[in-house]
This record gives sequence, structure tokens and C-alpha cells, in this order.
Amino acid sequence: MKNTPLLAALSAGTVAAALIALPAQAETRPFCPAPPKAALVKVLKAAEPDRPAKGATAIKGVRVGHLPKGFVHGEVTASKHHGLTEYGYRWSDDRDDVDRAHRSLWVRVVCWPKAGSGTQLKKVPLEEGRFAGGTKSMKIGQRRVLVMRSDGALGTGRYAGWVERGGVIVTVHASEAIQTELIKIIEGIKL
Repeated sequence: MKNTPLLAALSAGTVAAALIALPAQAETRPFCPAPPKAALVKVLKAAEPDRPAKGATAIKGVRVGHLPKGFVHGEVTASKHHGLTEYGYRWSDDRDDVDRAHRSLWVRVVCWPKAGSGTQLKKVPLEEGRFAGGTKSMKIGQRRVLVMRSDGALGTGRYAGWVERGGVIVTVHASEAIQTELIKIIEGIKL
């Protein structure tokens, strides 16, 4: 019984030390879960798509909780440019891209230190899938999401994006054939 105050003091000291260490740990933790440069180079050199397509955990550090059916192949996407790093995965079927029944889904994480709010999405220097005119802001779950119709390089469908947390942006493109599932897809994404 005489050791109880000593144990309590040690426990309190241990807890205090852990609490003091938290800010230091947060400083060393990356702001965005981007793959290291070596992994990006490896991805860029690989030209073969995955057959069959990978599932809900195809993107390291990201879980896609709702993945529509019908995807035959997929490919990892990654690049580093203009002070940002982006990586993701594209799922698709074997139909031609111009076929309205073509099914494709692209989920991408963009690490951009300047991202702090959804209003900045139009300023992100993306090479593919920029947010332009015709966007609408809507609340999906706890997220404020910018949504627009797409018909350019991404194909026809819906394109959405949001700032998950400071420095971390998530974008999703769903082809016309699966655009009705976009809300479920967005709600199911976990970083």
C-alpha cells in the first residue's frame, strides 16, 4: 500500500511525458500520406494495368468503402509536380471510353500544403481534372464537396473533390454509368 502513491506518481509522470511528446510526434508525422519518391518512380515505370482490378484498398492509406461492381482492370496513378504530390487508382471495364455504358472510377489523393478549405480547389495546379466553372458545393456526410459535370479528358460523368484536412485533397471521378453512386462512393472513402 505504501507503493501506491509512487505508482500513481510514475503513472502521472508517464502520461505527462506522453502528452508533452504529442506535439513533437505531430511535427514529424507527414501532413499527407503520400508514397515516398521511390514508390512514385516505380509506379510510373509500371505500364501494365492490374487484371483483375484491385479492390477497396488499392490505394495505400485510403479505403474505398463503396466500390461499384463491373470493373475488370485498374491502374495506379501517381505524379509529382508544381509543389504537389498526387496518387490514386483508376478502375474501369472493357467498354470503349465513348460508350455511355462505360464504367470507370478514379479516386485520387492530392498532397498540396496550401490546401486549407474547399474554396481553394479551383486554385490547385492539377494537370488533369481541374475544377472550373459550373461547380456546385454540397454537403455529403460531414464533408463540404465541390461537384461538377465532366465531359473532357476525364470522360463524361461527375467529378467531385474536397479538402479532407489541411494539405490533403481527395478527388473522385465517376463515369456516367455509375454517377448515381457517387454519393455512396464519397461517403465510403476513409483516409
